Amino acid sequence: MKDALVFHQLTTVGDRDINQDCMANRIEQDYAVFVVADGLGGHQCGEKASEYLCRGLISQAPRFQPTMASAPATALKAWIDAAVGTMRSWFGDDPNAADAHTTCAMLYLDRQQTIAAHCGDSRIYYLAANQMLWRSKDHSKIQALRDAGCISEWEMGVHPGQTYLTRTVNVMRTPAIDCKRLPAIRPGDTFVLCSDGFWESIKDDEWLMLSQPDSGKPELAKLARMAVLRAQGKSDNCTVQWVRGAVS
Repeated sequence: MKDALVFHQLTTVGDRDINQDCMANRIEQDYAVFVVADGLGGHQCGEKASEYLCRGLISQAPRFQPTMASAPATALKAWIDAAVGTMRSWFGDDPNAADAHTTCAMLYLDRQQTIAAHCGDSRIYYLAANQMLWRSKDHSKIQALRDAGCISEWEMGVHPGQTYLTRTVNVMRTPAIDCKRLPAIRPGDTFVLCSDGFWESIKDDEWLMLSQPDSGKPELAKLARMAVLRAQGKSDNCTVQWVRGAVS
């Protein structure tokens, strides 16, 4: 996939003391994997959870990638379960492991398909030049309000209950991950993976800035700065990955 993709990423601590977000990627000739995770929990628990999950998913890729073509749903579940097992081993006898939670947004690409998987409120967006084709649905109380038509897309990010999640990844139980199979990435298609510190301050029409044919790293950095500024001194960690099908 190295010849088929253009890729940029960035992260900033925002107005927090530490960055509990983590991101990782693996781009090989036949496939690519991108991950964004947003940790939750004190005593460095969130920071460790997001890092360990990202590292686990990337390190396990060669083991599970060969079966993604024939049985993607089964292979992905086993892949994520193995990554959580790796997290558990890295936590060892840390007494705070039970309080270590993280969200996850994962994108898998090969020549035949795209697989988007997520847990929590880290998101994946699928964009074409003039429209948003799809986005992952948060596992949160605020997403339920949005689904019921009680609030708008923009109001999700500024709602006082935005941080109440209904699902996270934790080493103490098997994670419940939503998975969606999409077509193989085409030239010009754009995927964005991000933590809530990025998406909660971006307006609907601004997402299309990231999907225009001439967009790239400058537009990504501009929106990240905007997200931090709009939070008015209360910005969360802000992490985003931008993946586009290369145009020959």
